[in-house]
Amino acid sequence: MRDRSTAPRILMGQRGATAAFMPSKFVFPGGAVDAADAAVPLAMPLPASCAARLAEQTTPTVAHALPVAAIRELWEETGLILGAAGAWDGDVPADWQGYAARGFLPAADAMEFVFRAITPPGRPRRFDARFFLIDADALATDPDDFSAASDELSHLQWIPLPEVRRFDLPFITEVVLAEIGARLGGGPVPDSVPFYRDRDEDIHFARLGGASPLS
Repeated sequence: MRDRSTAPRILMGQRGATAAFMPSKFVFPGGAVDAADAAVPLAMPLPASCAARLAEQTTPTVAHALPVAAIRELWEETGLILGAAGAWDGDVPADWQGYAARGFLPAADAMEFVFRAITPPGRPRRFDARFFLIDADALATDPDDFSAASDELSHLQWIPLPEVRRFDLPFITEVVLAEIGARLGGGPVPDSVPFYRDRDEDIHFARLGGASPLS
């Protein structure tokens, strides 16, 4: 997010029309965890409260790999770097070589874990996704420089939050955007994180870090 306290804007891009998953939809940068992500160290860890929520109902290996993957996908799809200046020890995984060549190590201390969602059984493509929010001021690179981005997302842009629902969005993206909007009122970071499960027969919201379901 950019200009959070004045005129908030969110970074999004459009998936290709021929993509097998969510074609032509506007989405956040992101993607799947790679096997190598679990072995990539973080120069700075997630904030403790976010790490605790992320670890619920998740193995330690996956909980570590998730913010690492988010940083890598942000780099791959937008060319933007979230990290700290430094040199890598040992071999750099293939998917991280372009990032490492810029002289950075991944750092998660500016990331805020805001949402988890699981799609229902029986769908041709399923996901168990975690969503992170960062302030653009935490980026190590120019937030308007997408020159190093891959071609996976087109029309990369910072969209004013009040205007974003005019775009063609997946349903779950709309839900996450509503959660982000609710956080803009200020105050402390919530102690719990919404956990959305679509189980065909019903839609269920719970909270990671909270015992009571939302609906």
